[in-house]
Amino acid sequence: MAKPQVEPPEEAAVRQSVAKAEQSLYASVLAIRDRHELERLGIAFYDAETTLQWSYNADAMFHAASTMKLAVLLAVFRQHTRGELALEEPVHVRNKFLSIHDRKPYMLDINRDTEGEVFERLGRTMSVEQLAYHMITSSSNFATNLLVDVVGVPVIQTALDELKIEGIKVLRGVEDQAAFEAGLNNEVTANGLLKLLRLVEEGKAYGEEASARMREILLDQRFKSGIPAGLPQAARVAHKSGNISTVHHDAGIVYLEGRKPYVLVILTQFPSETGARTAVADVSRDIYECLAGMNGG
Repeated sequence: MAKPQVEPPEEAAVRQSVAKAEQSLYASVLAIRDRHELERLGIAFYDAETTLQWSYNADAMFHAASTMKLAVLLAVFRQHTRGELALEEPVHVRNKFLSIHDRKPYMLDINRDTEGEVFERLGRTMSVEQLAYHMITSSSNFATNLLVDVVGVPVIQTALDELKIEGIKVLRGVEDQAAFEAGLNNEVTANGLLKLLRLVEEGKAYGEEASARMREILLDQRFKSGIPAGLPQAARVAHKSGNISTVHHDAGIVYLEGRKPYVLVILTQFPSETGARTAVADVSRDIYECLAGMNGG
């Protein structure tokens, strides 16, 4: 009669530590959800250091807000690596786009403070790479719609399909009010964004060179009230936030000294526009503290 296999003590300790961490995270997330009176919450997380992977409601679809710009960025670098789009290619900067709903033209309500350099180039040209940079770092809607027109929505979907990224649906650019009213919206899941960012971090998003350039752009993100707000000041985060009236999202790669990075996606939805906006930072902080506890402080 074969003897039962005995789990080595070190493996049993790791397994118990992971189980304890998962239980702690689940209890913490429920508390955050209730404290902030969130209508919905979705989280996906993967840690390359501990291989801990954890999620909560991670396949639920949320309005994408500006997180859809990650898929546009991916499509830009797909075209570039295929030799079909030069990063230095000039793009005419114009404020006129077509609604996917009725094909009627519409204009963006441009805020000069947030659009900055893109607004200043109105009527002239900017390169594809400049637009990609502003699309991510200052979340320029202007740059986003120009790039959506350059690469095309079908190519964005093709990029997602080629890399087997499920849970991200991009139908249009931003501020297409007619499409919004018709229910034609960009949507994401926490798992979908996690897969995209893991590929970027691992150098598998159209090669290491393209992945590295995407990481560099994401590291220059200006808006830091989400994931970075829950981390030590020394942390570096390559991320893209997304905020509209009742949603506040953030998706990023977290780099901490002396360890491999982790990827975290937090999607939140509020019942009204007056909801608090610190839930993302609170979840980020709890996950950081959980990992610190697993590593012994």
